[in-house]
Amino acid sequence: MTNIVSLGMTATMRAHRFAFLVLATLAAAFSLTGAARAETPAGYMQRVQNELLAAQRSGSSVAFSNVLRKHMDVPSIGLTALGEHARTLPKADRPAYFNGMIRFISNYAAKEAPKYPVASAVVVGQGEETVGGTTVDSRITLRSGESYDIRWKIVRRGDAYKVRDAQVIGFWMTSFLDTLFQNYISENGNNPRALILALNRS
Repeated sequence: MTNIVSLGMTATMRAHRFAFLVLATLAAAFSLTGAARAETPAGYMQRVQNELLAAQRSGSSVAFSNVLRKHMDVPSIGLTALGEHARTLPKADRPAYFNGMIRFISNYAAKEAPKYPVASAVVVGQGEETVGGTTVDSRITLRSGESYDIRWKIVRRGDAYKVRDAQVIGFWMTSFLDTLFQNYISENGNNPRALILALNRS
């Protein structure tokens, strides 16, 4: 059976590995909690920059996992990543799948983070909030001096906000996750449980 990590390092994924890393290490820490509703998304996101940098510098998969569980829009991102296979995944298997997805992203982030040390993360603007959410623009500068503009998509979930997606160099990050997961399922008998097993042992 093809290993999910090996599958993730196809030519296309290697070309965008930094962009995928950004999703894993930074997106969740830029999300909003219920306490932030009195603030603007841009204001709150700027305030959490130090926490973001501390998490990224820790290099710990557990630290990444904790942040993702708290702030990532896990159910929406996870089910969308399955594409048409989502309808064949029993609801009873969803917790294991979501846990595996977080485990996979966290482990990958912890492994790759030292290669891309972040010097600063500065919010530079935000869009108008609609029923579909709002966007916040940020500039990430690495210690090497290289900079990237990121557009975050933030959505409301009850009394809290969650990060739904992030766009880097014109690409929405969840599209890579969608391709990775759906290809793996297709190559393993169209059985989403094969993906769950791979994610939880990665």
